[in-house]
Amino acid sequence: MAIKLVREFQQKQNIAFTPQLKKSIDLLQLSRVEMIGKINAEMEDNPFLERESLELDAPNSDYESLISNLASDQSLIDYLQEQIRDLKLTKVEIEIAVMIIGSLNETGMLEISVTELEDLLSYKYSFEVINNVLKEIIQRLEPAGVGGQSFKEIIFLQLQRSNLDQQELSLVREILFNPDLNDLDQVRIALREKYSLSIINTAIHAIKNCDLSPGLDFYKTKFIQPDLKMQLASSGLEVTFIQDNFPKVCLDQDLIMLSKDNQSDLSKGMKEKLVNAKWLVKAVSTRNETVHKVGFLMCQKQAKFLCGDTTELFPLSNIELAKELKLSPSTVSRILREKFIQTPKGVLQMRSLLAHSVSKTRSVTPQRLMDEIQHIILNEPKKLSDQAISNLLNLRGFNLARRTIGKYRKMVNIPNSRNR
Repeated sequence: MAIKLVREFQQKQNIAFTPQLKKSIDLLQLSRVEMIGKINAEMEDNPFLERESLELDAPNSDYESLISNLASDQSLIDYLQEQIRDLKLTKVEIEIAVMIIGSLNETGMLEISVTELEDLLSYKYSFEVINNVLKEIIQRLEPAGVGGQSFKEIIFLQLQRSNLDQQELSLVREILFNPDLNDLDQVRIALREKYSLSIINTAIHAIKNCDLSPGLDFYKTKFIQPDLKMQLASSGLEVTFIQDNFPKVCLDQDLIMLSKDNQSDLSKGMKEKLVNAKWLVKAVSTRNETVHKVGFLMCQKQAKFLCGDTTELFPLSNIELAKELKLSPSTVSRILREKFIQTPKGVLQMRSLLAHSVSKTRSVTPQRLMDEIQHIILNEPKKLSDQAISNLLNLRGFNLARRTIGKYRKMVNIPNSRNR
């Protein structure tokens, strides 16, 4: 059989991952403070860049003054570890506590489950031991609310240390953890027979005034500044990009005209600086617009929660945001990194407003499912197995497997039917 060499031509489409595209992607991931630092550094290095308007005399407008005027460089982690050292803990409790503290995000919320902490600790300690350290040690540290695994838990941890009496605290627990009472506007109607209107109003007022980001009272090594501000207006929800302290960079048109007149004398390095200057101006504008678009859509989706009308987040993922905005999911994921938004609930990390659904056929957040499981078990006429709980929820359209019920039952520290 003869072998022939044949030349063929074929057209293919490939994405050219240029250096500028890579820099643009990296730019999306920067926090506001990192972005300000990068722009200031580029303006010092590149003569083709200048500030659009000089506001050096304005209060808090200079990046360096912001950093130098920090009241303290102590982080939340430092403060919590100081408290741990003052407690008489065993070596096991210290090891687990340090791991939990290191897993907290900037706001003080524990975004990973106890099951994931088991994995991080190489399964040296049981679920019950780790959960006990979380509940009995970490969640009793200052500031109140730190170590909560959801916004509802952060609220309840804070109100446990408030001046509410036992009846008011019982009402708060029922409002927060009863899955049928997510809408605060309906709470007054639903609980009017059990509690007086004044107690209900006191509880709702206390819930609405809790800080959802207790950890942000402490300065991290990276100073936190929100990119966006959400507020209620007569026309509806308003989300604006915060221009204060953000340098408005533009091209030095006089220098560009001068360089065009002397094109032949312009060095290769200066030509590259001109290209980089044009890229930076466009990239900064695109980055800020994209942050605003993503933030605005998230606030629209979570408007009821942010306005205090409900205690439950609407199920939302970065994939859903990407589809609606016609962006890549990876772009949305990068945008959400280290970005914060000023809301009526305080400064929140944008990523914390995401809540994936545990069901493929119905919008059910993990917190909602844990509330449902707790509600069923607290009111069960007889001890129900995970399969029985799954069957009950599936009759209501949840479409959940038994192992899913078991997973989230463990996360709220409820033993199985044999041990209850």
